[in-house]
Amino acid sequence: MELSWIRDLDHVSQTGSFSLAARRSNLSQPALSRRIRAMEAWVGALLVDRSRHPVVLTGAGVQMLEAGQQALARLDSERASIRAAQARPDRRVVTFAAQHSISWRFYPAWLQALESAFGPILSRLRADDLPNCLQDLGDGVVDFVMAYESRKAVSFTSARDVESVWIGRDALVPVAKLGANGQPIFHLDRKEPAAIPFLRFGPMAAMSDHIAPLVESDRLRRRLRVVYENAMVGALRIRVREGSGLAWLPKSLVAPDLEAGFLGHAGGKKWEIALDIKLHRRRQQSDALTGKIWNFLERRRKKPLLAVV
Repeated sequence: MELSWIRDLDHVSQTGSFSLAARRSNLSQPALSRRIRAMEAWVGALLVDRSRHPVVLTGAGVQMLEAGQQALARLDSERASIRAAQARPDRRVVTFAAQHSISWRFYPAWLQALESAFGPILSRLRADDLPNCLQDLGDGVVDFVMAYESRKAVSFTSARDVESVWIGRDALVPVAKLGANGQPIFHLDRKEPAAIPFLRFGPMAAMSDHIAPLVESDRLRRRLRVVYENAMVGALRIRVREGSGLAWLPKSLVAPDLEAGFLGHAGGKKWEIALDIKLHRRRQQSDALTGKIWNFLERRRKKPLLAVV
Protein backbone atom coordinates (compact mmCIF):
# COMPACT_ATOMS: atom_id res chain seq x y z
CA MET A 1 0.00 0.00 0.00
CA GLU A 2 1.31 3.44 -0.99
CA LEU A 3 -0.06 6.79 0.15
CA SER A 4 -0.11 8.05 -3.44
CA TRP A 5 -2.77 5.46 -4.24
CA ILE A 6 -5.19 7.23 -1.88
CA ARG A 7 -4.76 10.48 -3.79
CA ASP A 8 -5.18 8.65 -7.10
CA LEU A 9 -8.44 7.10 -5.90
CA ASP A 10 -9.63 10.51 -4.71
CA HIS A 11 -8.93 11.98 -8.14
CA VAL A 12 -10.94 9.19 -9.79
CA SER A 13 -13.80 9.85 -7.37
CA GLN A 14 -13.77 13.59 -8.04
CA THR A 15 -13.49 13.42 -11.83
CA GLY A 16 -15.32 10.20 -12.69
CA SER A 17 -12.67 9.66 -15.34
CA PHE A 18 -9.37 7.76 -15.41
CA SER A 19 -7.91 10.15 -17.99
CA LEU A 20 -8.80 13.30 -16.02
CA ALA A 21 -7.65 11.67 -12.79
CA ALA A 22 -4.34 10.78 -14.43
CA ARG A 23 -3.79 14.43 -15.34
CA ARG A 24 -4.37 15.51 -11.75
CA SER A 25 -1.92 12.85 -10.56
CA ASN A 26 0.64 13.83 -13.23
CA LEU A 27 0.59 10.30 -14.60
CA SER A 28 -0.27 8.61 -17.85
CA GLN A 29 -3.67 6.92 -17.89
CA PRO A 30 -2.16 3.39 -18.05
CA ALA A 31 0.07 4.20 -15.06
CA LEU A 32 -2.86 5.44 -12.99
CA SER A 33 -4.93 2.39 -13.98
CA ARG A 34 -2.10 0.13 -12.80
CA ARG A 35 -2.01 1.95 -9.45
CA ILE A 36 -5.75 1.54 -8.94
CA ARG A 37 -5.54 -2.16 -9.84
CA ALA A 38 -2.64 -2.55 -7.42
CA MET A 39 -4.70 -0.95 -4.67
CA GLU A 40 -7.64 -3.24 -5.47
CA ALA A 41 -5.32 -6.25 -5.26
CA TRP A 42 -4.05 -5.05 -1.90
CA VAL A 43 -7.57 -4.52 -0.56
CA GLY A 44 -8.97 -7.67 -2.13
CA ALA A 45 -12.02 -5.96 -3.63
CA LEU A 46 -13.02 -3.80 -6.60
CA LEU A 47 -12.82 -0.13 -5.69
CA VAL A 48 -14.04 1.42 -8.94
CA ASP A 49 -17.15 0.51 -10.94
CA ARG A 50 -15.78 0.71 -14.48
CA SER A 51 -19.08 -0.34 -16.08
CA ARG A 52 -20.57 3.10 -15.48
CA HIS A 53 -19.78 6.37 -17.22
CA PRO A 54 -18.62 8.43 -15.50
CA VAL A 55 -16.97 5.79 -13.34
CA VAL A 56 -17.89 5.73 -9.65
CA LEU A 57 -16.40 4.19 -6.55
CA THR A 58 -17.88 0.98 -5.23
CA GLY A 59 -18.91 0.68 -1.59
CA ALA A 60 -15.47 -0.72 -0.81
CA GLY A 61 -13.91 2.16 -2.73
CA VAL A 62 -15.80 4.76 -0.72
CA GLN A 63 -14.77 2.98 2.48
CA MET A 64 -11.10 2.82 1.54
CA LEU A 65 -11.03 6.43 0.34
CA GLU A 66 -12.52 7.62 3.61
CA ALA A 67 -10.10 5.51 5.64
CA GLY A 68 -7.17 6.68 3.53
CA GLN A 69 -8.11 10.35 3.84
CA GLN A 70 -8.37 9.95 7.60
CA ALA A 71 -4.97 8.29 7.65
CA LEU A 72 -3.46 11.13 5.64
CA ALA A 73 -5.10 13.70 7.88
CA ARG A 74 -3.75 11.92 10.95
CA LEU A 75 -0.26 11.79 9.47
CA ASP A 76 -0.43 15.53 8.76
CA SER A 77 -1.64 16.12 12.32
CA GLU A 78 1.16 13.99 13.77
CA ARG A 79 3.75 15.83 11.68
CA ALA A 80 2.38 19.19 12.84
CA SER A 81 2.41 17.96 16.44
CA ILE A 82 6.01 16.75 16.18
CA ARG A 83 7.17 19.99 14.57
CA ALA A 84 5.36 22.06 17.19
CA ALA A 85 6.88 19.98 19.98
CA GLN A 86 10.37 20.40 18.52
CA ALA A 87 9.85 24.14 18.12
CA ARG A 88 8.62 24.40 21.70
CA PRO A 89 10.36 21.65 23.70
CA ASP A 90 8.73 23.04 26.84
CA ARG A 91 5.28 22.16 25.51
CA ARG A 92 3.77 18.90 26.79
CA VAL A 93 2.31 16.43 24.25
CA VAL A 94 -0.83 14.78 25.64
CA THR A 95 -1.25 11.20 24.43
CA PHE A 96 -4.61 9.52 23.95
CA ALA A 97 -5.33 5.88 23.14
CA ALA A 98 -8.70 4.84 21.72
CA GLN A 99 -10.46 1.82 20.34
CA HIS A 100 -10.39 1.80 16.53
CA SER A 101 -14.15 2.36 16.25
CA ILE A 102 -13.94 5.47 18.47
CA SER A 103 -10.95 6.89 16.63
CA TRP A 104 -12.78 7.03 13.28
CA ARG A 105 -15.31 9.77 13.98
CA PHE A 106 -15.88 10.47 17.65
CA TYR A 107 -12.31 11.27 18.66
CA PRO A 108 -11.56 13.95 16.02
CA ALA A 109 -14.83 15.77 16.73
CA TRP A 110 -14.36 15.45 20.49
CA LEU A 111 -10.77 16.74 20.39
CA GLN A 112 -11.84 19.74 18.35
CA ALA A 113 -14.60 20.45 20.88
CA LEU A 114 -12.11 20.07 23.76
CA GLU A 115 -9.64 22.51 22.25
CA SER A 116 -12.42 25.01 21.53
CA ALA A 117 -13.60 24.92 25.15
CA PHE A 118 -10.38 24.20 27.08
CA GLY A 119 -7.76 25.69 24.82
CA PRO A 120 -5.29 24.32 22.24
CA ILE A 121 -3.10 21.42 23.27
CA LEU A 122 -0.44 19.34 21.56
CA SER A 123 -1.83 15.82 21.35
CA ARG A 124 -1.20 12.44 19.83
CA LEU A 125 -3.54 9.48 19.25
CA ARG A 126 -2.78 5.76 19.35
CA ALA A 127 -5.68 3.80 17.82
CA ASP A 128 -5.54 0.14 18.81
CA ASP A 129 -7.48 -2.78 20.26
CA LEU A 130 -8.78 -2.10 23.76
CA PRO A 131 -6.44 -4.55 25.58
CA ASN A 132 -3.44 -2.86 23.98
CA CYS A 133 -4.78 0.59 24.90
CA LEU A 134 -5.18 -0.49 28.52
CA GLN A 135 -1.71 -2.01 28.53
CA ASP A 136 -0.27 1.27 27.25
CA LEU A 137 -2.05 3.12 30.05
CA GLY A 138 -0.66 0.71 32.62
CA ASP A 139 2.83 1.06 31.19
CA GLY A 140 2.63 4.85 31.20
CA VAL A 141 2.89 5.09 27.41
CA VAL A 142 -0.33 7.13 27.13
CA ASP A 143 -2.05 9.64 29.39
CA PHE A 144 -5.67 8.76 28.66
CA VAL A 145 -7.67 5.86 27.22
CA MET A 146 -10.99 6.41 25.47
CA ALA A 147 -13.23 3.33 25.50
CA TYR A 148 -16.79 2.07 25.20
CA GLU A 149 -18.83 0.79 28.12
CA SER A 150 -22.32 -0.70 28.22
CA ARG A 151 -24.59 -2.45 30.69
CA LYS A 152 -23.03 -5.73 29.55
CA ALA A 153 -19.34 -4.82 29.46
CA VAL A 154 -17.01 -2.29 31.11
CA SER A 155 -13.51 -1.16 30.22
CA PHE A 156 -11.96 -1.80 33.64
CA THR A 157 -13.02 -4.54 36.02
CA SER A 158 -10.48 -3.90 38.76
CA ALA A 159 -7.94 -1.11 38.92
CA ARG A 160 -7.78 0.91 42.12
CA ASP A 161 -5.69 3.73 40.74
CA VAL A 162 -7.79 4.25 37.60
CA GLU A 163 -10.32 7.08 37.36
CA SER A 164 -13.01 7.43 34.71
CA VAL A 165 -15.14 10.26 33.41
CA TRP A 166 -18.07 10.05 31.01
CA ILE A 167 -17.49 12.10 27.85
CA GLY A 168 -20.13 10.97 25.38
CA ARG A 169 -22.43 8.28 24.10
CA ASP A 170 -22.88 6.12 21.06
CA ALA A 171 -24.92 3.05 20.16
CA LEU A 172 -24.41 -0.22 18.36
CA VAL A 173 -27.17 -0.41 15.76
CA PRO A 174 -28.09 -3.31 13.45
CA VAL A 175 -27.61 -2.23 9.85
CA ALA A 176 -27.90 -3.81 6.41
CA LYS A 177 -27.60 -2.74 2.81
CA LEU A 178 -30.67 -1.15 1.22
CA GLY A 179 -32.33 -3.11 -1.56
CA ALA A 180 -33.87 -1.82 -4.78
CA ASN A 181 -37.12 -1.17 -2.90
CA GLY A 182 -35.34 1.17 -0.49
CA GLN A 183 -35.68 -1.27 2.41
CA PRO A 184 -32.89 -3.15 4.24
CA ILE A 185 -32.30 -6.54 2.61
CA PHE A 186 -32.22 -8.08 6.10
CA HIS A 187 -34.36 -7.02 9.06
CA LEU A 188 -34.76 -8.33 12.59
CA ASP A 189 -38.40 -7.25 12.88
CA ARG A 190 -39.77 -9.13 9.90
CA LYS A 191 -40.12 -12.83 9.22
CA GLU A 192 -37.23 -13.95 7.08
CA PRO A 193 -37.47 -17.19 5.04
CA ALA A 194 -34.07 -18.33 6.30
CA ALA A 195 -31.51 -17.47 8.95
CA ILE A 196 -30.12 -13.96 8.57
CA PRO A 197 -26.40 -13.89 7.59
CA PHE A 198 -24.57 -12.30 10.50
CA LEU A 199 -21.31 -10.36 10.24
CA ARG A 200 -19.84 -10.22 13.71
CA PHE A 201 -16.85 -9.03 15.63
CA GLY A 202 -14.50 -11.89 16.44
CA PRO A 203 -14.96 -13.41 19.91
CA MET A 204 -11.64 -11.91 21.08
CA ALA A 205 -12.67 -8.37 20.04
CA ALA A 206 -13.77 -6.11 22.90
CA MET A 207 -16.77 -4.96 20.86
CA SER A 208 -18.21 -8.46 20.87
CA ASP A 209 -18.63 -8.27 24.67
CA HIS A 210 -21.36 -5.66 24.20
CA ILE A 211 -23.18 -7.57 21.45
CA ALA A 212 -22.86 -11.23 22.47
CA PRO A 213 -25.47 -11.21 25.29
CA LEU A 214 -28.10 -9.94 22.85
CA VAL A 215 -27.33 -12.14 19.86
CA GLU A 216 -27.00 -15.23 22.05
CA SER A 217 -30.42 -14.68 23.62
CA ASP A 218 -33.32 -16.95 22.79
CA ARG A 219 -34.80 -14.21 20.63
CA LEU A 220 -31.89 -14.24 18.18
CA ARG A 221 -29.76 -17.35 18.61
CA ARG A 222 -31.56 -19.35 15.92
CA ARG A 223 -32.31 -16.41 13.64
CA LEU A 224 -28.70 -15.48 12.90
CA ARG A 225 -26.12 -17.46 10.95
CA VAL A 226 -22.50 -16.31 11.26
CA VAL A 227 -20.98 -15.96 7.79
CA TYR A 228 -18.01 -13.69 8.55
CA GLU A 229 -16.15 -12.32 11.52
CA ASN A 230 -13.45 -9.69 11.94
CA ALA A 231 -12.09 -7.64 14.83
CA MET A 232 -11.91 -4.49 12.67
CA VAL A 233 -15.04 -2.37 12.46
CA GLY A 234 -14.01 -1.04 9.05
CA ALA A 235 -13.86 -4.54 7.57
CA LEU A 236 -17.36 -5.32 8.83
CA ARG A 237 -18.64 -2.04 7.42
CA ILE A 238 -17.32 -2.96 3.97
CA ARG A 239 -19.09 -6.35 4.07
CA VAL A 240 -22.36 -4.78 5.18
CA ARG A 241 -22.22 -2.25 2.35
CA GLU A 242 -21.62 -5.10 -0.09
CA GLY A 243 -24.80 -6.81 1.12
CA SER A 244 -23.09 -9.81 2.71
CA GLY A 245 -25.20 -9.70 5.86
CA LEU A 246 -26.33 -7.79 8.93
CA ALA A 247 -24.02 -6.33 11.56
CA TRP A 248 -24.15 -4.25 14.72
CA LEU A 249 -21.93 -1.21 14.11
CA PRO A 250 -21.36 2.07 15.98
CA LYS A 251 -23.92 4.67 14.99
CA SER A 252 -21.20 7.31 14.87
CA LEU A 253 -19.44 5.28 12.18
CA VAL A 254 -22.40 4.43 9.93
CA ALA A 255 -24.32 7.72 10.27
CA PRO A 256 -23.03 8.97 6.86
CA ASP A 257 -24.02 5.65 5.24
CA LEU A 258 -27.51 5.89 6.73
CA GLU A 259 -27.90 9.49 5.58
CA ALA A 260 -26.62 8.70 2.07
CA GLY A 261 -28.92 5.71 1.69
CA PHE A 262 -26.18 3.10 1.43
CA LEU A 263 -27.37 1.35 4.60
CA GLY A 264 -30.58 1.17 6.58
CA HIS A 265 -31.59 0.29 10.13
CA ALA A 266 -32.10 -3.48 10.22
CA GLY A 267 -34.16 -3.42 13.40
CA GLY A 268 -36.06 -1.16 15.75
CA LYS A 269 -34.86 0.58 18.90
CA LYS A 270 -35.17 -2.59 20.97
CA TRP A 271 -32.23 -4.08 19.06
CA GLU A 272 -29.89 -1.13 19.71
CA ILE A 273 -27.18 -1.34 22.35
CA ALA A 274 -26.48 1.88 24.22
CA LEU A 275 -22.81 2.70 24.68
CA ASP A 276 -21.15 5.18 27.00
CA ILE A 277 -17.81 6.61 25.99
CA LYS A 278 -15.50 7.07 28.94
CA LEU A 279 -12.06 8.56 29.39
CA HIS A 280 -9.73 6.76 31.79
CA ARG A 281 -6.51 7.82 33.50
CA ARG A 282 -4.17 6.59 36.22
CA ARG A 283 -3.97 9.05 39.11
CA GLN A 284 -0.28 8.45 39.74
CA GLN A 285 0.61 9.38 36.14
CA SER A 286 -1.16 12.74 36.16
CA ASP A 287 0.82 15.97 35.87
CA ALA A 288 -0.13 19.65 35.84
CA LEU A 289 -1.50 19.73 32.29
CA THR A 290 -3.32 16.39 32.26
CA GLY A 291 -4.67 17.22 35.72
CA LYS A 292 -6.14 20.48 34.39
CA ILE A 293 -7.73 18.64 31.47
CA TRP A 294 -9.20 16.05 33.83
CA ASN A 295 -10.60 18.67 36.20
CA PHE A 296 -12.11 20.52 33.26
CA LEU A 297 -13.84 17.35 32.03
CA GLU A 298 -15.04 16.54 35.55
CA ARG A 299 -16.70 19.93 35.75
CA ARG A 300 -18.32 19.28 32.37
CA ARG A 301 -19.54 15.81 33.39
CA LYS A 302 -23.20 16.83 33.25
CA LYS A 303 -22.69 18.79 30.04
CA PRO A 304 -20.10 16.90 28.03
CA LEU A 305 -18.40 18.39 25.01
CA LEU A 306 -19.87 15.90 22.56
CA ALA A 307 -22.53 13.85 24.32
CA VAL A 308 -24.57 12.71 21.33
CA VAL A 309 -23.03 11.44 18.09
